[in-house]
Amino acid sequence: MVRTNLKPSPAGGGLLSLLPFSTSSSIFSAVNKHKPWIETSYHGVIPENMDTVLLDPPLVALDKDAPVPFAGEICAFKIHGQEAPFEAEVLNRTSGEGVLRAIGPVDCEAQKEYTFIIQAYDCGSGANGAGWKKSHKAVVHIQVDDVNEFSPVFQELEYHAAVTEGKIYDNILQVEATDQDCSPQYSQICNYDIVTPDTPFAIDRNGNIRNTERLSYDKQQRYQIMVTAFDCGQKRATDSVPVHIDVKPVCKPGWQGWNKRVDYEPGTGSKQLFPKMHLETCDGPLSAVKAMVELQTSHIGKGCDRETYSEKSLQKLCGAASGSTDLLPAPSFYTNWTASLLTDSGRDSDLIFRFDGRQAANVPEQVVPQNLTDQFTVATWMKHGPSPGLRAEKETLLCNSDKTEMNRHHYSLYVHNCRLVLLLRRDFTQVDTFRPAEFHWKLEQICDKEWHYYVINVEFPMVTLFVDGMTYEPYLVTDDWPIHPSSIDTQLTVGACWQGQCLFSGVESPPLNIGRTNVYSPRFTQYFRGSLSGLTIRPGKIETQKVISCLQACKEGLDINSLESLGKDIKFHFNPAQSVLVMEGEDLESLTTAMTKVSYINSRQFPTAGLRRLHITTTVQCFGEDTCVSIPDIKAVVMVLPPSEPRITIAGSDRLVRPVSDLRRATGVAPFRELRITSTVTKGDGMPGVLEVMHNLDYCDVLVIGDELDPEHESLEIPHSSLMGKHLDATNSTSGISIYGVDSMVHYEEALRQVRYRNWRPAALTNRKFRLTCSELNGRYTSNEFNLEVSILHNSPPVEHVNHMAVQSQYMRPVHHPLMVHTLNSHVSVATAVIVICIAALVVIVVLGIYRLHSTHQDSSRSEEDGAKDPETDWDDSALTITVNPMEVRDIISDRRRAVGGGGGVQLPTSKADLCRSDRSRPSGMARIAFLMSTVFWFLGNWVL
Repeated sequence: MVRTNLKPSPAGGGLLSLLPFSTSSSIFSAVNKHKPWIETSYHGVIPENMDTVLLDPPLVALDKDAPVPFAGEICAFKIHGQEAPFEAEVLNRTSGEGVLRAIGPVDCEAQKEYTFIIQAYDCGSGANGAGWKKSHKAVVHIQVDDVNEFSPVFQELEYHAAVTEGKIYDNILQVEATDQDCSPQYSQICNYDIVTPDTPFAIDRNGNIRNTERLSYDKQQRYQIMVTAFDCGQKRATDSVPVHIDVKPVCKPGWQGWNKRVDYEPGTGSKQLFPKMHLETCDGPLSAVKAMVELQTSHIGKGCDRETYSEKSLQKLCGAASGSTDLLPAPSFYTNWTASLLTDSGRDSDLIFRFDGRQAANVPEQVVPQNLTDQFTVATWMKHGPSPGLRAEKETLLCNSDKTEMNRHHYSLYVHNCRLVLLLRRDFTQVDTFRPAEFHWKLEQICDKEWHYYVINVEFPMVTLFVDGMTYEPYLVTDDWPIHPSSIDTQLTVGACWQGQCLFSGVESPPLNIGRTNVYSPRFTQYFRGSLSGLTIRPGKIETQKVISCLQACKEGLDINSLESLGKDIKFHFNPAQSVLVMEGEDLESLTTAMTKVSYINSRQFPTAGLRRLHITTTVQCFGEDTCVSIPDIKAVVMVLPPSEPRITIAGSDRLVRPVSDLRRATGVAPFRELRITSTVTKGDGMPGVLEVMHNLDYCDVLVIGDELDPEHESLEIPHSSLMGKHLDATNSTSGISIYGVDSMVHYEEALRQVRYRNWRPAALTNRKFRLTCSELNGRYTSNEFNLEVSILHNSPPVEHVNHMAVQSQYMRPVHHPLMVHTLNSHVSVATAVIVICIAALVVIVVLGIYRLHSTHQDSSRSEEDGAKDPETDWDDSALTITVNPMEVRDIISDRRRAVGGGGGVQLPTSKADLCRSDRSRPSGMARIAFLMSTVFWFLGNWVL
């Protein structure tokens, strides 16, 4: 047999190109005697999305003609039957090994199994592939293995169920999920789980949901839980499914259809609280229904949302009489007696002083009202509760007592055993009869730990107490003798009473005598425990009930929308603060309609944000029933959303350039004449953007930057006329000016534009800087700091008219006072010495003047006789010309007369003619010397004084 190294053609023909066809066929025709042999059946497995099939047994074809070339080799495997996505490939012709591959994607979900026929082909009897033989047909079974590529998916987008409260259910509802995988391992759902934590529900592996505890409609009316599923390959569902379970109430009497929280947006007026509520009575035989709605605001400021302006501003807004004295003002440089007290800012800049039984304040003498008569008013906000173990002690709000030596109380206001007592005693100099001295009130409000507004109107002997606008007469009046007159000063204190004499074991004792010195141990006693705010005394006048109601009025409360729509059989009543509403009626439907119209209202432009609690209690009456329906109370909240805070902006020219002459004028200059005050808020919902709003201001401060004003030659003032017709007042000092009072921004602009700065001696001054800030709601909202510089031009052109009072006379030299520190004795000694010298000099001048007059008279007689004048006796005073403003002559003459006392025989000029006469009537030289010396003495006298 001849071998060739030529390989068969890809078709498997095995042709030899070098030999003729007849020759090759004749050589190898007798060689290929046998057919290839393969197994009769094959079983294979292929994972989906793979291309190689794992066959059992492996794909191998055998040929008995081996090792004869071509005839003993395997050239191909061919697949017959259904259109299977597979092909067979020969790996080794000699060994006959082959492999089965997928020619396309295999997806278990599309087809799980494949069956087809396969045959093996040898390479034939020669190189040309002629005479090839094929094996018998073998059956191939292929199974596609599943891959867990799909997640469980629920049959529904969401599930709903309803249960009745108070029952335990074995199965509330069943959820079901499916999986698209083809194999049982990955297509079956093996587990369900509740994703939502802390729910009273459970689920089993079949998707059945049950409740684990008894549900309550009052506690929660609807539940939403999220459920997920896992297949047996532990692949979790991509999306959890929501399950809604509604709780149906058992027919129980009570209010239904109300929300536990109601949001209130500032500036929206009145908002209904329960628009959909109704009363369920379970068909009970009701004859009357009474409902009480209470708005609880004790935690807001002084008990509710009130204006937080200063007490003085509020009094002016409400039209109170002027002249009140604030005993608890905000601590400042001028009101420093409250600086040591504990403060509790509360809400929205409410100034509250908290007393814990160890703090008190002495009111300065210049602040204490000195003209208390039989008619005056005491007012304060107070929050007080009982003090355990201290019921026998007095707690003093204010007390006027002896400052030293004795412990007499002239008038005081104190709390004792939850009773309010006013002590009022007079001196014997005013009256010497037995008269009322103590007035007692016993009220629950005094010790309920809530804020209340107390006003005591005294029209002796009548004393009336107002608590939150309600009138109370004293239940007990105690008489006493007047106090014996004495010269001992008194001390007014707040938060305790001042004891001017030392105490031993609670007993008053005389001062200790140590040698000749009396030693006292004055101290505070009867400390107050509670909170106070706005403590004022108004002497000489009493407050009207209208003003009292205005001062304590709440800006928030309950309201009823559309009163005309209420049934005629519905009766309703508000308390004075409108925090409690009581409604009653016989018809259930009418009362339910009335309750839906109850609303909350807050009239403040910038209310205090936070929650307000609502409490509704309901009582019913039944027809002829001993036991009636019980209606549970309702507790809800009103959430006041934060208001859009205003941004107050002060704008205008930040520099003002003026000549010296403008500053010297009586009107001065107006630094803020181009001032502009605006306020804007930023809106985010509904109408986004920046909006300009109008509201009030309560103070504007103009502060001097740098050195304080020198009152000797400069001032910063505001004309009183610019404040007329407005709710404004002003105070000024060397550090600036303050304009205060609750009024519109327009009125503040008008007032600030009238502020005048004047400087009548600005020689060494080049500029003045001022800083302006404004506030709303007692500092809750403040403006930007507006800085202004006033520049002074010293090289301005001269003016025609000169104010001679601002120009020093030629005869008056400026006196410079050295900045030296002296003791009181050294000042007295220097002053005495200067006065003695001045008197002595004046006496000498008078003597010389008399002598000069006598000599002049003799010389005149002599000159008349001689008919000639001696030139040496005439004083050349041409350089002493006096220029005086005619309008100021009278003042200068009178001042100089006062300076020399009008004595000593010195003749001063008494008219303009005397000052401005010609050389022919010129005064004598000694008279001129006397005039100059008197001027010097006048300056010295002013300096000494």
